[in-house]
Amino acid sequence: MPQARIGVIGGSGLYDIEGMGDVEEVDIKTPFGRSSDTIVVGKLEGVSVAFLPRHGRGHRILPTEVPSRANIYALKTLGVERIIAINSVGSLQAKFRPGDLLIPDQLIDRTRLRTNTFFGEGIVAHIPFAEPFCPVLSQVVYQAAKDAGATVYRGGTYVVMEGPAFSTKAESFLYRSWGASAIGMTALPEAKLAREAEICYAIIACIADYDCWHETEASVTAEMVINRLRQNIDTVKRIIRLAVGRVPEKRDCDCATALKTAIITSPGVMPEAQKKKLDLLIGRYLRKD
Repeated sequence: MPQARIGVIGGSGLYDIEGMGDVEEVDIKTPFGRSSDTIVVGKLEGVSVAFLPRHGRGHRILPTEVPSRANIYALKTLGVERIIAINSVGSLQAKFRPGDLLIPDQLIDRTRLRTNTFFGEGIVAHIPFAEPFCPVLSQVVYQAAKDAGATVYRGGTYVVMEGPAFSTKAESFLYRSWGASAIGMTALPEAKLAREAEICYAIIACIADYDCWHETEASVTAEMVINRLRQNIDTVKRIIRLAVGRVPEKRDCDCATALKTAIITSPGVMPEAQKKKLDLLIGRYLRKD
């Protein structure tokens, strides 16, 4: 099976990355089912990269239906240590305009129908999640976006809603009153699962609209989102090409050891089937005992 250091999860409008060499498509069956689509593994700017379209090619998977556990587990199987994810969002603040990019540093979870952990069924773990995005990887992506000529902002809070319908005006005004920066449907449970898998995770949030709070701008529609992503797609691909070559070899961030103090269950009472299922994630800690 091919290996990759960096994973790229493509959002709405990003279903492939040109310029990858030595390409191989892999279809990985995980303990959590199959990933959203086959994963394309190859070399980009001399770096091994695995690309996965979140909604499947042709955009056939609802945000709620994205098999996030399978996606993250499959990337972990390939050796991925860092994930750059692309997300479409609506702006909740006037200064973040459609066409701009945001590299957020915080999340608010408003989802309710998604499984957001690998754990359970006899094994309990509580990851630290105060800083939901890897600060090192986020800075690399931010600098790459600046160098690519994008209008990009570093820091901000991303509200993750369930969907698939967009916000009501009351919801939009509520999130603005919280001081949130943007709203979208896909950063969670990806970010939590990536942390449980000890994978660094950062987002390029592509601002497509003003949600529905703005007095003079039209409320968000699916057509608006897709059109804006198509306009941004070349810039996003340029950012990815710049970023993958700048990611440091060594990981000094807390993401790399997120499970070190998170697993609460005594190994002696863990169900064997569940230990086997999660061996890719927790095996190195259990084998110390």
